[in-house]
Amino acid sequence: MTLDPTTAERRALVTGATAGIGAAFTRRLAADGWHLVLVARDAARLTELATELRSTYGREVETIPADLSTDDGCATVEQRIADGSPVHLLVNNAGISLNKPFLRSTAEDEARLLRLNVHAVMRLTLAALRPMTERRNGAVINVSSVAGFGTAMPGSTYSASKAWVTNFSESVGQSARPFGVQVMALCPGYTRTEFHQRAGINMSKTPEWLWLRAEDVVDEALRDLRKGKMVSIPAWKYKVVVAGMRHAPRRLLQAVARDTRGRIGRDEH
Repeated sequence: MTLDPTTAERRALVTGATAGIGAAFTRRLAADGWHLVLVARDAARLTELATELRSTYGREVETIPADLSTDDGCATVEQRIADGSPVHLLVNNAGISLNKPFLRSTAEDEARLLRLNVHAVMRLTLAALRPMTERRNGAVINVSSVAGFGTAMPGSTYSASKAWVTNFSESVGQSARPFGVQVMALCPGYTRTEFHQRAGINMSKTPEWLWLRAEDVVDEALRDLRKGKMVSIPAWKYKVVVAGMRHAPRRLLQAVARDTRGRIGRDEH
């Protein structure tokens, strides 16, 4: 990743910053000397986190309470990127899943998922890349998922949204690279965060060995960013999983796929 010569001026903007992978990014980046712009819906949690980061690491920390599933929320962050101090690293981490399969869902809920997981990622990436390519330095990390490599969650549009994020990041990354700017999709597996709890998804039957620590995910993501990778898949076990999802026969994947929220019976359509 190409950065401004003055390390002390590095600034990162992280969405979904108050929990899970987003919070792990903020603490790691602050420890590495980055100033921060934190974005999340909960203003109180943003203030609490910002106070912690300032007192612990002595960095500048801005907060932007915004719901990125709305046009107004995206516009607020776009304006900050355009008008404020330069952002050298954007981490698009905010995202949701739904605790119901598609056939029980509503158009409103599905649209909200797509606005946050897809539309907001597109808008903020575009907003960040314009000044980055003009300066010829900077990077974008779009948090995707191993779920995007196959239909491993029957009835879920979450995996489809993450497939878009990965493909989008690789495609845009190719066009940004000649300008000294990197775009990378981060594709973790199951990670210990509030993500599933907030969605009301029961993960109690998921084997312990499949879980990752958010801090380890962030460490590997930043290593892969420095290596110039366009797709980062943390942990060897998930590299094996993704290889299987990419190359195994579709019938085999469909036979072993499970919906963590429960399947729909024939009488429940």
